[in-house]
Amino acid sequence: MKYQRILLKLSGEALMGDQEFGIDNNRIKQYAAEIHQIIGLGIEIAIVIGGGNIFRGVQAEEGGMERTQGDYMGMLATMINSMALQSALELQGIQTRLLSAIKMEQIAEPFIRRRAVRHLEKGRVVIFGAGTGNPYFTTDTAASLRAIEIEADVILKGTRVDGIYTSDPEKNADAVRYDKISFKEVFEKGLNIMDMTAFTLCNENNLPIIVFDMNKSGNLKAILKGEKVGSIVSND
Repeated sequence: MKYQRILLKLSGEALMGDQEFGIDNNRIKQYAAEIHQIIGLGIEIAIVIGGGNIFRGVQAEEGGMERTQGDYMGMLATMINSMALQSALELQGIQTRLLSAIKMEQIAEPFIRRRAVRHLEKGRVVIFGAGTGNPYFTTDTAASLRAIEIEADVILKGTRVDGIYTSDPEKNADAVRYDKISFKEVFEKGLNIMDMTAFTLCNENNLPIIVFDMNKSGNLKAILKGEKVGSIVSND
């Protein structure tokens, strides 16, 4: 296999499916099935999922709420999604561990890097919840940070588009997709892949990012088998 340890980043909004908010049970079952397909490949899997389908700190700030308070509420939203995904994975017979950046002893283990790595080595899917545990940092940044901490080989950013484009393909039919692009080119072209903190972390630590369509069945497995799916950002 091309990658031995991956961090899969999923957006909270993707869990809405066709709903306006919340969690679409069919979508989360689909994601669990996609992850189940790759369990037999012997790859160690960690996951970070956003909370935008439930709550965003930025939304709270726009409504007059203090940003810090809003961000902590957003972290709790990621825990709701993480618990839902954990349950869906366990229904597929997959062993999981949920690790939280904020202490929640009744529902999750505290994030301890060595413990997380040990779980991965034992073949468990590890879900990192509550972001970094700090306000002003997105779940993209949490994904980058956790991937670096556990020494993942790659970040797989599952989205609803099939890669990185010159402009938003949902708004511009003439947008052209990149198969491969460097971190430097992304900076120069001002492409929006992750927030700048997360992206800079990946660049400085030479951690490649693959952006792909998570909603297309089989894409995740295809990437891990070395097939050309989505767009890759790297320094190579």
